[in-house]
Amino acid sequence: MPYDITLVRVRPGLTLQETLDRLNAGFDPDADLPLLRLTDAQRAEWDRILDRVAREIGPVEAEEYPYSLTLETVGPPGRVQLDYCGDTASVEVAYRRSGPAALAVMEVAYRIARIVEEESGLTGHDFEVDQPTRTGDPVIAAARLSGVSDWAQQHLS
Repeated sequence: MPYDITLVRVRPGLTLQETLDRLNAGFDPDADLPLLRLTDAQRAEWDRILDRVAREIGPVEAEEYPYSLTLETVGPPGRVQLDYCGDTASVEVAYRRSGPAALAVMEVAYRIARIVEEESGLTGHDFEVDQPTRTGDPVIAAARLSGVSDWAQQHLS
């Protein structure tokens, strides 16, 4: 299970939590995921996101799957993955980094989340540390990533 930052297109008149509650109410863990059907506007958002992440952060690998569009950063400070579905997205980081390495990778994760917000209008929230990604502090997120990574290394290795 990775460290996960959630992004969602908040529905008019609803809060982020209300939008998530409605999305989750219809979730069936036994059902097949819906096939990705992006609008032209969502496809344009993805293209802008992909371009900006590659330009501002560095090399990425991108793939299109039946259920999402995915990019992964290539190289230091470590892999950060973005899955984009049009009205939702997630940024994932493996629990493998601690200390300064955790901060470096979380700064990238937050930068990607902020690019997604700016290019798509999605709203990001880091529920791991309960802070919005737009104004949240990657240092707080890095402390969480580092703590869980250290615990896992000590107890699961």
